[in-house]
Amino acid sequence: MQKIIFTLAAIFMFGIASAQDEVEEKKKKWYTTRGGDAGLVSFSNVSRNGKMLNNVPRFTAFLNTGTNFNYDLGKNVGFFTGINGKNIGIIYDDTANIRWKRRVVALGVPVGFKFGNLKKHNFFYLGGQADFAINYKQKKFVDGKKIEKNNDWFGKQTPIFMPSVFAGFQTNRKLGLKAQYFINNFFNQDYTEGTAKPFAGMEANVFFLTLSYDFSLKG
Repeated sequence: MQKIIFTLAAIFMFGIASAQDEVEEKKKKWYTTRGGDAGLVSFSNVSRNGKMLNNVPRFTAFLNTGTNFNYDLGKNVGFFTGINGKNIGIIYDDTANIRWKRRVVALGVPVGFKFGNLKKHNFFYLGGQADFAINYKQKKFVDGKKIEKNNDWFGKQTPIFMPSVFAGFQTNRKLGLKAQYFINNFFNQDYTEGTAKPFAGMEANVFFLTLSYDFSLKG
């Protein structure tokens, strides 16, 4: 009789432990991570009326951070969304002695999928992001000397909505590499200053290569 009671008690305790494990596992499916881009190199293809201008690669490590909300569908597949700050910019030469640096600070919402060993943080990911420009800054240089600087909150020099697609990979050392391409024109060609349209005929698409960090900190 004692053996039967002991056996039933053991089965009961095992059932409780299994149920607790299932509850804990469900709790762990949604988790928050924090990270960003430790270094970001952007490339552009600025042109005016179809004529390519001299484009200069741009490096930044400022204001490229955020929070992601992750959900794992299993050990090898998951998806994520979140909110991230982004520094999006271009550098180009208007003429032989005039250089422009233009950038926007944007808040973005990514949506993407992860494929790989999620437990060990080795995976590939891809998706799209909707960025919204909140601050515009430009600098003008003549013969290497800065002669002009403007900074506008919610400026109309660029589109407010800046969609992009991205793909990358993450390693168990919490580092990874990501490529991101912005689909629409960086310039707002309809922007006016007085009666002039300084960006009429201007085209530019931005492409990023970034060293990402701490994409997933799930325990």
